Amino acid sequence: MRYYKHVFEKWAAMLTTKTNLRAFLADLFRIAVETAHPASFLPKLLPPPPPGKLILLAAGKAAGSMAEVAEGFYLKQLGLSPERLCGIAVARHGYGRPLRVITMVEAGHPVPDAAGLAAASRALELADSGGPNDLVLVLMSGGATANWIAPADGISFEDKQSVTRALLRSGANIGEINTVRKHLSRIKGGRLARHAHPAKLMTVAISDVPGDNPSAIGSGPTVPDPTTLADARAIVTKYKLELPAAITTALNDPKNESPKPGDPAFAGTSYALAARPADSIRAAAAAVTAAGYECIMLGDQLEGEARVVAEEHARLARDLRAQGKRAVILSGGELTVTIKGKGRGGPNQEYALALSLALAGLEAVAAVAADTDGTDGGAGDATDPAGAYCDGQTADRAKALGLDPAAFLADNNSTGFFEALGDLVAPGPTFTNVNDFRAIVVDRP
Repeated sequence: MRYYKHVFEKWAAMLTTKTNLRAFLADLFRIAVETAHPASFLPKLLPPPPPGKLILLAAGKAAGSMAEVAEGFYLKQLGLSPERLCGIAVARHGYGRPLRVITMVEAGHPVPDAAGLAAASRALELADSGGPNDLVLVLMSGGATANWIAPADGISFEDKQSVTRALLRSGANIGEINTVRKHLSRIKGGRLARHAHPAKLMTVAISDVPGDNPSAIGSGPTVPDPTTLADARAIVTKYKLELPAAITTALNDPKNESPKPGDPAFAGTSYALAARPADSIRAAAAAVTAAGYECIMLGDQLEGEARVVAEEHARLARDLRAQGKRAVILSGGELTVTIKGKGRGGPNQEYALALSLALAGLEAVAAVAADTDGTDGGAGDATDPAGAYCDGQTADRAKALGLDPAAFLADNNSTGFFEALGDLVAPGPTFTNVNDFRAIVVDRP
């Protein structure tokens, strides 16, 4: 693991003199991100070249960095002839990397755009070109669902965009969102495997989902799909979504059922899970212990409404303070926001805003909540913040500036709130994605 002894020594010196807790939290976040970068793990997982072509297909927020590492491994380390390597990598705008042979595309996220539509079409063409002596190597990461957009027959690109926007605003969790999208696609939910057959197919994935379920990562384009059309329809009903007529028709068409276990397309395929949220949380936990704190692990699979979870975590922090403990509360997973206001922000920033209210007045307590991919909600720009810092004095500092934290929370305007305070976490693209990272440090006043 790439965390350095001198960093731990620096923390020990800092924290014994009660210096800035925010610097400690920033280091924890950096450790979580670095642990999940493809350069740390991908080369040892890559298969040897096949007798024929190596067709590399990458999608998601880490697609550029995964393709960059893989391309260097095959061309430089193994000396593979460039003529035997082809492929395409598609990541969200701002997450591209310089590639020599593989085509790099930047596309929309979370709402898909025309670049993602063209990239998915090209990926399907390349998969279709594979023969028995070829290998289709699929490098998956969170964000692939939006980056690979291939609407099912009868559905327009605009229909798919409309569905995505409705789902994102509904409060549905990521699993529910992807269940619907898998049944409206020609590439998701195992369908890419059908295109790759009869070539050999291997998938290497970075997980950003609770439980690391392969069928949920990037909507599982290369694995059997356990969800059904009936599941998708139930989600539409649950959230009272108003959808285009073509979408309703598609969700009632048996032809749009996804391939299940036992489908011949999955014979001989393989799947490797590379980086996981749990790996990053454990790396941060090791740093917490090295700094002399008790580590309170809440797990890497937390879900729920961001502001509700924040209140629960604040109660735990107050309990730890009452017990006189020096501790750090760590958690991962993906929270949700039910949008009722007109502001800007994502679940990490909303969590931090709600937490700042619940921790108001508590000394020597600070927190960070940020997405390891470098962006949290927002309009899909690579410069969107990843999250925010807060502490027991955040609410008072805001009020001194004439800002009402509760009003910002009611308007879902967490970005505006933390921007005014200078408390946004804005690392830019991290070129990986193992979901959200949250840490609350409780020191002694």
